[in-house]
Amino acid sequence: MLTEAEQEQWRDRFRRHWQDGVAFNKACGITVRRWDPDGVELHLPFRDALGAHPGVFHGGVIAALIDTAGCGAVAAGHDYDRGSRITTVALAVQYFTVDPGQGVIAVARCTRRGRQINYAEVTVRSEAGKDLARGLVTVSASGTRELDGRRSAEEVDHRGAGALGQHLPGLGEMGAP
Repeated sequence: MLTEAEQEQWRDRFRRHWQDGVAFNKACGITVRRWDPDGVELHLPFRDALGAHPGVFHGGVIAALIDTAGCGAVAAGHDYDRGSRITTVALAVQYFTVDPGQGVIAVARCTRRGRQINYAEVTVRSEAGKDLARGLVTVSASGTRELDGRRSAEEVDHRGAGALGQHLPGLGEMGAP
């Protein structure tokens, strides 16, 4: 069983992985502004490559951001003794409007944690504060996630933080970015 300090180490490592280790998130330019057990806040600046029309995000990009934020909200407060495979089971998105040329901020919180199934609510706002979309994400959190061919969670040597670093690529020893 992980200690609370080890749980926090896992949560911090997943925060860094969400921003720098997930190729899609990195390619889009998603950055983590807040990551704690109460939820997450992700920022996505607008650029034409992510647009459907001049100055307007493609709806699929907003849906992907909702999915990413919802799963992040689960991961940020997750009990890693229950596993490390965070997988979307269902995603529902409601689009309200657009705010041309604006980047967006997704604010997500896990509304219910189960043994395996978790639920998150996400609101996407423009940088100007306009509500653009809302989503509900159903997330499974169980099993062992392999990251770049390396295992995490249950199969990690829980004796110390140094062992954790070898299982999440690019994170090195404890305390190293």
